[in-house]
Amino acid sequence: MKMEELTIQEFESFTKTNFLKNYMQTEEYARFMGENKYNYDYLGLKNSEGRIVAASLILRRKIGFNYRYGYAPKGFLLNYYDDNLIKTFIEHLKKFYSRKNMAFIKVNPEIVVSEINRHTYEKTENTNLRLKQDLQSNGFIKLKDNLYFESMNPRFNAYVDLKNTEFSKYDKSHRNKVRNSHRKGLFIEKGTVKDLDKLYAIMNTKNPLSYYKNLCESFGDKIDIILVKVSFEDFIKNSQALYEKELDNNSLFNEILHRSHNEADLNKKMASDARLCTIKNEIIVATDGLKEANESIVAGAFVIKYENRVHIFESAFDRKFSHLNANYFLYDALITNYKYDYDFLDLNGISGDFKKTSIYRNLNRFKLGFDPKIYEYIGEFDLVLDRVAYDNLAMTGKLAQEFNKE
Repeated sequence: MKMEELTIQEFESFTKTNFLKNYMQTEEYARFMGENKYNYDYLGLKNSEGRIVAASLILRRKIGFNYRYGYAPKGFLLNYYDDNLIKTFIEHLKKFYSRKNMAFIKVNPEIVVSEINRHTYEKTENTNLRLKQDLQSNGFIKLKDNLYFESMNPRFNAYVDLKNTEFSKYDKSHRNKVRNSHRKGLFIEKGTVKDLDKLYAIMNTKNPLSYYKNLCESFGDKIDIILVKVSFEDFIKNSQALYEKELDNNSLFNEILHRSHNEADLNKKMASDARLCTIKNEIIVATDGLKEANESIVAGAFVIKYENRVHIFESAFDRKFSHLNANYFLYDALITNYKYDYDFLDLNGISGDFKKTSIYRNLNRFKLGFDPKIYEYIGEFDLVLDRVAYDNLAMTGKLAQEFNKE
């Protein structure tokens, strides 16, 4: 067998038939990361007949004074149960990078080792768990099994089974918020690169605007920019109608309370008072918004389409208009609109810490309320190619500086 640099056509042809294929092992992702200061190689291991038996996109980047590291996003595309294949692939990787000052290659294979019940958080492990030990036996260093988002990709993920979910399976609070958002003049629209400035303005990100422009240019028609907008005029009309209806209810509760002096009736009157106050404040906010424009972007997402899956690369909502529940409207719309053409919606990472004290509790509750399946992946490993260089990078803090993301 021999390791070769593959043409884009060879690499794409192989990935389409590999069961571990994913959007990060693509030409589009390579171009995107190329715009983010990575070089890259498409490598393939060919047998004596010239057939590719294993391959990977390897991103390369400088670290420290004169070293480099590699990153195989979501892992090598090979059969991890074939020990001889792994050994051969590693041996040829080391030869290929032996003169290029490559200290290590980071991998995070998209291998599910357990499924977690979204209600009880009980974990059901599968046979893939043994691969952790197998990889370490072949020279991979297992990195910390983090619960949060310290690694290159989240270790826990939530997927909506688009063909087998429905609105009634959402959590009750999610159903109420989605229904509530529909009366507030929200509508969904497919955006273009021209909308990036406005979407970027509501994003909580450290990345520059150019990062998202490069993302869209790299993926082309394989990425959708999905926008949620509010029509302030429709919002005001709907809210005024709701206010008048609630005003009638409030008057009725007031009359009943005068006659009964019952605590339950008092609670109903107070709840109605609170709803009137909320609706009135919403009308004020919408009226102020209408002074600037008839409509505004209040949420949005970058959605990557790959094979039978769609992936929420990143989403955002305008916290100024949090009362609109635009993020709930957005996720429901994504599930509704993509279910006809795709099988799964990747909600992106969640925390593996399901305790009530977790700093990511609200993030988890939001995503898990849409009836996803929760998967735990095998985690992150470093394949060390130069032990002296790797230890030096660790000792001088260069590894921590490069990869500590939180």
